[in-house]
Amino acid sequence: MTEHTKVDFGAERIDGDIASTPGPTVLEKAAPRSERMASNKIECNACPVLCQISEGRTGACDRYANAQGRLIRVDPVVFLSQSQSQSQSQSQSHLDPQSADALVEFSVSSEAQEPVAEEALFVTGVGASSTYPDYKPAPFIVASKHNDVDMVTVVTEGIFSYCSFKVKIDTDRFLGPEQANVRCHGEIVGHVTTAEYGSQMLSLGGVHHLTGGSKKEGRVTCDMMLALGNKQAVELSIDGGASLVIRAGAAPVVDGVEEQRMRVGCGSATIGIFAKQWFGHADEVVVVDDHITGVLTEHQAGRCLGMTRSGIRIRGRKSTPGRYFQVANPGIGWGGTDVQDPLAIIEGFDPAVAKPGLRLLMVSTTGEHAQWYELDHDLVPRIAAMPEAVRRTVERIGENCEPSLATVLFLGGAGGSLRAGATENPVLLTRAIKQKLVNVTCGGAPAYVWPGGGITVMVDVSRMPDRSFGTVPTPAIVAPIEFTMTYDTYRDLGGHLDAVRSLQNVLASGPDHTEGAPLARRTLARNPDNPWPPAVPPMLG
Repeated sequence: MTEHTKVDFGAERIDGDIASTPGPTVLEKAAPRSERMASNKIECNACPVLCQISEGRTGACDRYANAQGRLIRVDPVVFLSQSQSQSQSQSQSHLDPQSADALVEFSVSSEAQEPVAEEALFVTGVGASSTYPDYKPAPFIVASKHNDVDMVTVVTEGIFSYCSFKVKIDTDRFLGPEQANVRCHGEIVGHVTTAEYGSQMLSLGGVHHLTGGSKKEGRVTCDMMLALGNKQAVELSIDGGASLVIRAGAAPVVDGVEEQRMRVGCGSATIGIFAKQWFGHADEVVVVDDHITGVLTEHQAGRCLGMTRSGIRIRGRKSTPGRYFQVANPGIGWGGTDVQDPLAIIEGFDPAVAKPGLRLLMVSTTGEHAQWYELDHDLVPRIAAMPEAVRRTVERIGENCEPSLATVLFLGGAGGSLRAGATENPVLLTRAIKQKLVNVTCGGAPAYVWPGGGITVMVDVSRMPDRSFGTVPTPAIVAPIEFTMTYDTYRDLGGHLDAVRSLQNVLASGPDHTEGAPLARRTLARNPDNPWPPAVPPMLG
């Protein structure tokens, strides 16, 4: 991110005849002019930075510009359409992130499009602009109908300092110890949290990294969060652990190797799932796992099948029968351990129990590693050809493994600006959300609202429109958010009723109510995984 000064944040030039371009949307009048500000500049009050923007340039966030003395929003507002046929491609109206000199190629103006049918479109917060400082109503407060019920959707982009990304990485590989620092370009941007079933969890970003460290740490953290939220690949390294490349909805890359499978279960669960299929084909099966290694003949599943114990001795700490902890150190080998030879976890066989010729399968929790052994006369396991029936069970383990993915969840606290943009008494909005009277979405994607105080939302970025996130150089993340409720609810919580407008009015006049200046927008097909309409309170769903 480029460092700017308060004197002139005008870092980027806007070329072309802006006045004749149907895309950029003129905003409200800029803040009162400072006596110390040059006459060819205007002050943008869309965020706390208060950029003083020169003629024909954008502010530090690249979202607002000075067009012949007018403050304009450079990005179009994103609308969602229920049907694919009504939508336009995202690339058609997208600002090239590599070209700071190009104007957005917006979709055709609203005047040239077909009339909007009732409930046909949903306006999202992507590109809607923000409400800083707090006294202003939200950029769009849109009236609609659902099943003949009058609805209101409050639409804005929030400036989030208190936000982070929770990343779920499907892998058995050891990524790093809990609480280890996660770095991007050498700067600490997060930490490793707990391991969950078949996944490792990271917490990235957060206010302490954005504002509590050095300027470089804040900039790197903000850039990393922007890329991650916009579904771009991010390179990370973990202290004492692995290097990663993660992208929302894509397979993670661990130490240069792309992950393929999320494990079917722990070693014990794998035993339980496949015990019947191994019965009669193997005398012993060991499923190697960093957390819980399973041994078939000792396991309850083997006992229920009447299997005779093999006499195998496993390293580590025995838990319940057939379940062993700490058989090896964490790593990127078999079952998330550091072993490359699975026999390393076997101390030997009890000669009073084991017999020559005993058939032993050792397999990992994903089926990616598997080896067949038979005991010789000295009770030493020797590699042998794996029977076809056993090979099919190993393949079935792989078949039951889901593809490895990196899942990116945005977690943010919606504070004063967002709530004051909806109502003069912000706590009423908070209470209405907790009472299920208001539904919260982010770019039209369903958001989970955490219990307890405040409005803390969490959303899967893969269900949001592409490039939903922006930044301001405070540094902070800009993210879309929408609050939908009945008109009666909005009235009762003290909403800005004077600012409520129909969808047709929004399309015709943009956020500043200027007739003849239609709203610049791009219309996308809704994500098929998201409900339609995307923002209806549970009581009306």
